[in-house]
Amino acid sequence: MNCKVIAFAIKFVLAYLLGSLSGSLLLGRLRGIDIRTLGSGNAGGTNALRTQGKAFGVAVLLIDMLKGVIAAAGIPLLPLGLPTSAAFVSWLGVGCAVAAVAGHVWPIWFGFRGGKGAATLVGVLLVLAPLGLVPVLGVWIAVLATTGYVGLATIFGALAFVAYAFLVPLPAPLEWFAVVMALFVIYTHRSNLRRLWDGTEHRASKAMLLRRRGNGT
Repeated sequence: MNCKVIAFAIKFVLAYLLGSLSGSLLLGRLRGIDIRTLGSGNAGGTNALRTQGKAFGVAVLLIDMLKGVIAAAGIPLLPLGLPTSAAFVSWLGVGCAVAAVAGHVWPIWFGFRGGKGAATLVGVLLVLAPLGLVPVLGVWIAVLATTGYVGLATIFGALAFVAYAFLVPLPAPLEWFAVVMALFVIYTHRSNLRRLWDGTEHRASKAMLLRRRGNGT
């Protein structure tokens, strides 16, 4: 087997295992709770914040972002005595990023029931395309402030990165990554889209800055 394929496979698996370390589930065990039995049932930062408070929610977000950073920045550079050309490392970074996000969504350590991958995706973007976070966060904040829907804001944020990747343009590995991750975010937020369609989606009213001002509050 080609040694590059071996290197890619090993590091992909390592990134997936790292991604499987879910912040909300790890911290939840310290509290004797399973976050998946509370609130929306999702093992992500938003549900952690809603059900356990700000400190817990922020800690979850930091853990999930950090593992994305490590997966995209550290794992591709692990010395395995195999080829590590610049182009190969670039594709490795993207592969490890995808693996970490997938691990967060389907964590092997927690019965393959995890979060939706947004915080981990932000972590890998900090490494792969930090400037791309500007339009991502800008769109995310704008949509959240005008609608109050976190899931919808996350989807539009992912689509903003696709636009950024092709308008700049970014290298081919990152263009592919942008498209794949946007589709992935839409998939993991399909329940949010379904609730939006039904009119039952949870609205973060406190985040609706523009609406609050318009109501004079």
